[in-house]
Amino acid sequence: MKNEFGTKFEMVCDILDRYERNPSNLIAILQEIQEAYSYLPEDIMTYVATALGISPGTVFGVATFYSHFTLDPKGKYVIKVCAGTACHVKKSAEIISMLEKELGLSENKKTSDNQMFTLELVACLGACGIAPVVVINEEVHGSMNPEKTKELIDIIRKEESVNA
Repeated sequence: MKNEFGTKFEMVCDILDRYERNPSNLIAILQEIQEAYSYLPEDIMTYVATALGISPGTVFGVATFYSHFTLDPKGKYVIKVCAGTACHVKKSAEIISMLEKELGLSENKKTSDNQMFTLELVACLGACGIAPVVVINEEVHGSMNPEKTKELIDIIRKEESVNA
């Protein structure tokens, strides 16, 4: 029986083959790998460099240049909190503080120890009319406050414990 890493590693080989191991397709290759892993693992990026015949520095350079790539694992639930002007004025900072305390996170620690939650602050979500806004795995929640946000976290935790 294959472990999860083995299966995902095979996906990397399939991705490379689909793009004919052509270095000019590096960005598309990295996008698909990140979709499979939810981040770009260092060992996989090194393998990609070897498979494409380019330097690891080139691969890492691309991965760190573009903001949509991440080198850090993300949790199962990615929570984005808008820190834009409208949300800030309506106290999104209080939501951020509550989430950091509730999930054991900080400015330097974005993912919970159990890999369940990742907190990301974003400049604007384009939903100023329903500020402050919290997005959990692409589901938008408007007119939020710390209490309503904690309720969402509690619901997720309850669902996860039932499904465990």
